[in-house]
Amino acid sequence: MLTDSHAHLDFEDFQGDLEDVIARARAAGVGRIVLIGLWRAPGMFGNALELAGRTPLSPPGDEPAVRLAATIGIHPHECARVPEDDWRAMEQRAHDPLVVAVGETGLDFHYDHSPRPVQEACFRRSIAAARAARKPVVVHVREADQACARVLAEEGVPEAGGVIHCFTGDWARARAYLDLGLYLSIAGVVTFKTAEDLRDAVRKAPRDRLLIETDSPFLAPIPHRGKRNEPAYVAKTAEKVAELWGLSAEEVGDITTENARRLFRFE
Repeated sequence: MLTDSHAHLDFEDFQGDLEDVIARARAAGVGRIVLIGLWRAPGMFGNALELAGRTPLSPPGDEPAVRLAATIGIHPHECARVPEDDWRAMEQRAHDPLVVAVGETGLDFHYDHSPRPVQEACFRRSIAAARAARKPVVVHVREADQACARVLAEEGVPEAGGVIHCFTGDWARARAYLDLGLYLSIAGVVTFKTAEDLRDAVRKAPRDRLLIETDSPFLAPIPHRGKRNEPAYVAKTAEKVAELWGLSAEEVGDITTENARRLFRFE
């Protein structure tokens, strides 16, 4: 079984064909998808939590259902816009049994849509929310690894753990996050021609600390690069990781699904 540990299926990209997307994921061997629930506008966190409440999505016949889980969080792009009432709502909803993690949260120094001090304060508050809810934290980091590692070291990774989503770095960066007790989630970037440093990190990383994801609708793997990404394509990432590990794609699916189950405490 495959687990897509990070997808944005409540985005407008999937409004017209979500059921078909789920059906294709099921056909590709995906049994679980973690939906990332993000703040969108005052009073609105999207509907990832509502989608998760509909699962398992039972297909006709004897095919296994695809189970959906949800996170809730505030993306670093939006930190400067979030009113205090919505912060409190996020902190409260993090305790919902359907919520398996807080995030994605973190630091994005590539776009800097929010001032860096505001991003850091947001990140620290989100880590505190995860700790209070006894949930892991899903971390977004772009061009900010040093600052991200510093905040995580100062605040401490929540006792429930955490994951660097869409990890794209080299082995040195991987080891720094692993030493903090974090998991690494590998997306379709690992299939890109230029990603040799990432592939080296995947070869060297402990197999019990890696997840796989799509980050749908973004970052579709080869041979779908440039198209809308969707959970079915996590199979392509599993195939590449299998090649790097010298295992079958089925074995990689089982290993990374168990890792996701352990981190997110799936039933």
